[in-house]
Amino acid sequence: MIALTRRALISGAAALSLGLSAASAQAQEFINVLTGGTSGVYYPLGVALSEIYAKGIEGSRTQVQATKASVENLNLLQQGKGEIGFSLGDSVQEAVKGNTEAGFPQPLDKLRGIAAIYPNYIQIVASQESGIKSLADLKGKSLSVGAPASGTELNARAIFAAAGMKYEDLGKVEYLPFAESVELIKNRQLDATLQSAGLGVASIRDLATSLPINVVAVPKADVEKIGAPYISVVIPAGTYDGQSEDVETAAVGNFLITHDGVSDETAYQMTKLLFDNLPQLVASHAAAKAIDPAKALDGMPVPLHPGAERYYREAGILK
Repeated sequence: MIALTRRALISGAAALSLGLSAASAQAQEFINVLTGGTSGVYYPLGVALSEIYAKGIEGSRTQVQATKASVENLNLLQQGKGEIGFSLGDSVQEAVKGNTEAGFPQPLDKLRGIAAIYPNYIQIVASQESGIKSLADLKGKSLSVGAPASGTELNARAIFAAAGMKYEDLGKVEYLPFAESVELIKNRQLDATLQSAGLGVASIRDLATSLPINVVAVPKADVEKIGAPYISVVIPAGTYDGQSEDVETAAVGNFLITHDGVSDETAYQMTKLLFDNLPQLVASHAAAKAIDPAKALDGMPVPLHPGAERYYREAGILK
């Protein structure tokens, strides 16, 4: 009888332990950070964010997911398969509209804003050997425009339309991530690559140290034809090895986006910790130097998440 009672007590204790473990697991906050290709800017910034959130959000478990960037990230957020993701502003606009050609068969209505972060510079880089020095010189040549229906590829379409060109004008179009595009140029299997990323992106730095390059201008007049959210900017001389002059191009703002299924408290913490830990983000990639809480609401293409809104009110950025 005593043995039976003891077994019952042990069994009850085990059940209680399992119950507590299950409750603990259920209470744990999971944060999946959606980024881009590992050779771009989104990925190292996403890794830094995941570390910041793991340390700063009690009970959280974080993960970084390498993706095809903007378009895939927004679709995953709509499906609840990520808690925060990076995206280009024009991709967010098309997602809200539901532009099938841009990769959004239906309007994405669950997206919510966290912050505007830094601008993506549209950087067209060719091997000097290809002889490409202008957009017109791309005719008949081979160009990689980023993964199909990615944010980068949407940028490529906009630039070509403004310049009065079509993909059909090219000798060959490749739809490849940044690192693969660079490897093909190194191997003389590709003439040029269009990459939408922060200045000093690792893939172009790698290419510029491997062979002589030309950074191709996107003239201000073409950028003005596209209009918002595109702006005319300059890639400063010396950004890449062998780039001796400033080069005009277009830029589009990047945003951190979440969805309406994320709790207000988590969204608040994600926003606050982003701005409380800017030095760590800058250490992960220099593009983060442009992140400024005073500009965090500039051009936001979707409604703010209520948790993010709470942070901006506390910080005095929203009145």
